[in-house]
This record gives sequence, C-alpha cells and structure tokens, in this order.
Amino acid sequence: MTADPKASFGFKDVAAAEKPGLVRGVFNSVASRYDLMNDLMSAGVHRIWKDMAANRLNPQPGEVIIDCAGGTGDMARRFARLARQAQKRRGGADPAIHVMDYNAEMIAAGIKRGPDPFITWNVADAQNLPLPDGAADAYVISFGLRNVTDIPKALAEARRVLKPGGRFLCLEFSRPVTEALRSAYDAYSFKAIPALGELVAGDRESYQYLVESIRRFPDQAALVKLMRQAGFANPGFTNFTGGVVALHHGWAA
Repeated sequence: MTADPKASFGFKDVAAAEKPGLVRGVFNSVASRYDLMNDLMSAGVHRIWKDMAANRLNPQPGEVIIDCAGGTGDMARRFARLARQAQKRRGGADPAIHVMDYNAEMIAAGIKRGPDPFITWNVADAQNLPLPDGAADAYVISFGLRNVTDIPKALAEARRVLKPGGRFLCLEFSRPVTEALRSAYDAYSFKAIPALGELVAGDRESYQYLVESIRRFPDQAALVKLMRQAGFANPGFTNFTGGVVALHHGWAA
C-alpha cells in the first residue's frame, strides 16, 4: 500500500493534501499586516530586492505578465510602472499584468490599495493556473514558491503558461554564502522575526512558519536543477544581500 505523499510545512512534514489549507491559514492571518511586517522584518530592504527583480524583468508595452503568488501586488505595481514608462517613451499597447494568488485575503488586501488599469486580480493555484498553454511573455513568483505544496509541479506549470522564449524569474529567500552570515541570519530570523510577528501582527506562529519554510526551501544550486528539469533554458541565479535572497532566472525552452 502506497503511503500518502508528504509536504513540508515549516520544519514539520504533513500530508500533502493538508498543506494548502495550512498555508492559507497563515496568510489569512497575516494579510492585513503583511506589507508593514515586510518593511519591519527587512528594514525596508525588501523594496530594493523587488526593485532589482522588476528591473531585471524589464516589462514592456503589450506584454502579458503573470505575477504568481502576487499577494498584495507589490511586484505587479512595479511592473505596471516600468511598462508605463516604456510606453511613454516609445508607445505600444497596454500590458496585461495578472496577479495570481491562492489566498483571497491577500488579493483583497491588494485590491484595497487601489486600482491600476494594467493589473487584474485572480485567486488561483500556482500548480494549476487558469491560463492556456503559451499565454504569457513573462512569469514572476516572488517569495511564494516555498509555500506551494509541490515545487516541481509549480515550475512545470510556469513553463506551460509561458510562450517559447518567455522569461521566468523567481525571487526567494535562499542560502547565505558565508557561514558567518548564515549564523547571524539564523539568530535574527529565529529570535527576532517571530517576536516581531507577535508584537505587531499578534501572530507568532505564522511568522515562525515563514522562518522555518525558508530553511526547508532548496538552495540556489538545487533550484537551478529543478528549473532545468522543468524545461527552462540557461537557468541561473543572482544573489542579493550575500545570498539571503536570490533571483533565479531562465527562459522557456
């Protein structure tokens, strides 16, 4: 008899079928304070990481861009601003930027920040996107891949919805490159972040999970291997802040 498949939920292994509900509970809890907590936890540096990722994507007029696990729309709004700047310089059609997130509370928090004519909002699963094959020019997932139940399946789905030659970017916490930085980062993560979550968001457990989920996520080289297996050409990565965060990139073959 085959054992039920397992998935990581922080440092615990749970039944794969249970993980989506558990992750949904985490983000239901943190949605209203998510952007504030990002600023506090990173001392605002997350904005620099996101700006660098958006500049690397270089959104263009007329493109279809998937912002998967897009949450409150931090990345989508960056893409819209850059595409609008390019459109003013040289014209072209409006882009279509589709925020896809599994959590309705996160989507609702993003919508409350105000509309943008280039952005649409969708509750959707990264492992089963409501899009036809080859629909998108670019796919970006920022700080969300570690929360999916089946990472290879999510990568394969990203490849499916991209046009041949489409751009793939994954911005995610990763493995610091030196032992000293890893030690300092671990000390900060496990002591300060859950305490901050309790103080500001009234939720220590959700932020404990978020810290643990980072440690269970594949490191830079392992994620490159998974991207190659999913069908991405020339996969690679760029470390930010000494590998605390990495931007993985590739093209749909």
